[in-house]
Amino acid sequence: MAILMPQLVIEPMRSEDIPHIMEIERMCFRTPWHENAFYNELYHQPACYLVAKVGGKVVGYGGMWVIMDEAHITTLAVHPHFRRQHIGEKLLLALLEQAIARRARHATLEVRESNLAAQRLYTKYGFYTVAIRKGYYADTGENALIMWTPDMQSAEYQQLLRANRWKLLQGGREGGEGAPPVDGHDGS
Repeated sequence: MAILMPQLVIEPMRSEDIPHIMEIERMCFRTPWHENAFYNELYHQPACYLVAKVGGKVVGYGGMWVIMDEAHITTLAVHPHFRRQHIGEKLLLALLEQAIARRARHATLEVRESNLAAQRLYTKYGFYTVAIRKGYYADTGENALIMWTPDMQSAEYQQLLRANRWKLLQGGREGGEGAPPVDGHDGS
């Protein structure tokens, strides 16, 4: 039996979304950001934060900074009850498309070395590991993998995004959705 889900909407984060984001933040991260960090991001020019809503309820969010030709994905999380529905993947795709529209050539992020599911999702979108940041996560001392994309303005990368978008529209189960949160807070 299929479970019907109201249509997913991805839109820019607004201040009234932040209390709902904080609920998800506390569920998903060992060291959640402070609420003021999200309010500050709303009004910081290079920041772009998106929310995913189902039936008007915030079920996920993601954010990045775009400075010059680089996009730095700072956070991505989906409410635990809404995982395995490709919401995190759709948020990632929307962030990457926003980065491209803002003329970013590359995207980067940090991900816990142990978060293999998130790494699979990022690899699906062309990210590759370039370095390890030792002891990056203060809560556990775990290392972070630093991942980058190839040139997002290239025809090859644009084709990768089109192919992944098409698979999402087809409802394909291939990829890393259902991954734990990025856990990439860097305090930016």
